[in-house]
Amino acid sequence: MQICGFQKTSLVDFPGEVCSTVFVGRCNLRCRFCFNRDLVLHPETLPSYTEKEIFDLLKKRMHVQGALCITGGEPALQEDLIAFIAGAKEVGVKVKLDTNGTFPEVLEQLLKEGTLDYVAVDIKAPPEKYDLIAGRKVNYGKVEQTILLLKNSNVRYEFRTTAVPGLLEKQDLVRIAKILEGSPLYVLQQFKRNTVVLDENLPVKELQLYTREEMEEVASLCRAYVEAVLLRSF
Repeated sequence: MQICGFQKTSLVDFPGEVCSTVFVGRCNLRCRFCFNRDLVLHPETLPSYTEKEIFDLLKKRMHVQGALCITGGEPALQEDLIAFIAGAKEVGVKVKLDTNGTFPEVLEQLLKEGTLDYVAVDIKAPPEKYDLIAGRKVNYGKVEQTILLLKNSNVRYEFRTTAVPGLLEKQDLVRIAKILEGSPLYVLQQFKRNTVVLDENLPVKELQLYTREEMEEVASLCRAYVEAVLLRSF
């Protein structure tokens, strides 16, 4: 695993759990609004951790927290992700995986092995806008497979979308919710404007962020399709 970051304690990365978080390098997408620029483009410049170091730290912290979030970057790009998660389960922690949903074959294997306790999938946009938002040509069929896999699984999961003004309209968010129909949780995330994003041409400082009131209206429309909608950081 190319582990480029480690947060000992997080109260927000794993719903209902106090967890540690590992950040892996590299991603197959180039989302214009991504704030993990160095993780995606220059992971070799960041501090590195071995799997043993992570497992040893998890063991030491088992008395105060018992969960691990794996995020990135895109964890499913890591060839030894499945083995790493198995190792974390041997330590005794619950595992949450953050993914962009373009590697359903990896998710399917993990679901079969029963080593995941929670999955969060970033749904970037409605189908016709996916390539524009993701910055790469995306096989949307892979994302659809991921959605179906989770809907038919027993694992806890959420889908989430970052509401980037100028790239996603409010009606786009409602359309995504319709695609996710029947899902237990759809999270609408505020865009982080005060940071360096991957697309240097995105006029970050000029974007007029969606207000909580606007997102409450969107959330009420989305609830016609999904069981619950959560506003995060608005």
